[in-house]
Amino acid sequence: MTGHELLEPGAHRAHGVADDAALAAAMLRVEVAWMRALVDGGAAKSDHADAVERAVDGWQPELDAAEVEAAGNPVLPLVNALRARVEDPDAAALVHVGLTSQDVLDTAQMLVARDALDRVLADLDRTAGALAALADGHRASVMAGRTLTQYAVPITFGLTAAQWLTGVLDSRDRLDDVRRSLPVQCGGAAGTLSRAAQLVPDPTDTAAALADRLGLSWPGLPWHTRRTPVTRLGDALVQVGDALGSMAVDVLTLGRPEIGEVREGAVPGRGGSSTMPHKQNPVLATLVHSAALQAPQLGAQLHVCAGQAADQRPAGAWHAEWPSLRRLLRLTVVAAGQAADLIADLQVDSGAMTRRAHAASEALLSESGDSAGDPSAYLGASDAFVETALARFRGGRGDA
Repeated sequence: MTGHELLEPGAHRAHGVADDAALAAAMLRVEVAWMRALVDGGAAKSDHADAVERAVDGWQPELDAAEVEAAGNPVLPLVNALRARVEDPDAAALVHVGLTSQDVLDTAQMLVARDALDRVLADLDRTAGALAALADGHRASVMAGRTLTQYAVPITFGLTAAQWLTGVLDSRDRLDDVRRSLPVQCGGAAGTLSRAAQLVPDPTDTAAALADRLGLSWPGLPWHTRRTPVTRLGDALVQVGDALGSMAVDVLTLGRPEIGEVREGAVPGRGGSSTMPHKQNPVLATLVHSAALQAPQLGAQLHVCAGQAADQRPAGAWHAEWPSLRRLLRLTVVAAGQAADLIADLQVDSGAMTRRAHAASEALLSESGDSAGDPSAYLGASDAFVETALARFRGGRGDA
């Protein structure tokens, strides 16, 4: 264990995500890409960019905490250290020229976020695949539907899994859309690119070249105090937590011993108790639920900061985003991995479901007017809804 992970079970799943090393590497990528963009605009020579790239190659900067505090952010200490490493003095003098600290840090945050989203999307795909198999395999597994904690009408576990699947697909689609539109930040001191305009014929072309080199989008103008890219990212991460959290709560409820309709798969070393040898605690569902409870407040903090982003560069509001966004990225990466493992190994007791549905048939069929009937005969469009969810899943995968 490293850092502060003892109270973050599963933090090892987010190794390398949004940590200091990842951020420093991303900031260096921005500086190198900017030098290449200056070459594109005629403000620097290829030799200058090569010199900067050589200085960055294999370097893992360790910034002094006091210097970061003195600057108020990590960019100035990084830039100073980078300039000192560049052997060509002319190239060193061009490092960072035309940018401001917020350009580098915001863009680096988008690069870090993209790497995190790739992990989340991969795990959401795993979860969706497992849920699709459950939905298809349990189309006919009748169970008691419950509303407001009480018996309602018969449903199938296939429909339950199809609803979980749809929530995951909704969050995946939104997250993928955000991932594909993550923007570069490039505005200079006050969002005018005034210094860059002294160097290149068209600074907006150079900003677009920076975006292209980093695989990010160029939004057309800077967003120093228009924090929509950050809140949009945060909202998409929170939606992932919502979808996974709702699923986890259902697993926790249906897994209570007095219900016993599903249970987490038994894995050696997972779910044990320090004092009660009989226990097999639903650890993964518990941790996913925990993440879903934390994520909305982190997303809300990003909106609080966005609403306080004053002038052309914000004091305090920008800085307050950083820990919330980092935590939200890491939390979602961890929860997505845990959820994928949870559903992959989920044990479904369709026999217990059926027995309960028949035992409670009088209540479950009261709406039908035939409380002595068969619960499996009162399922309405359940199968059609399952098929709708599965068709969407298959279409998203490009399957026939």
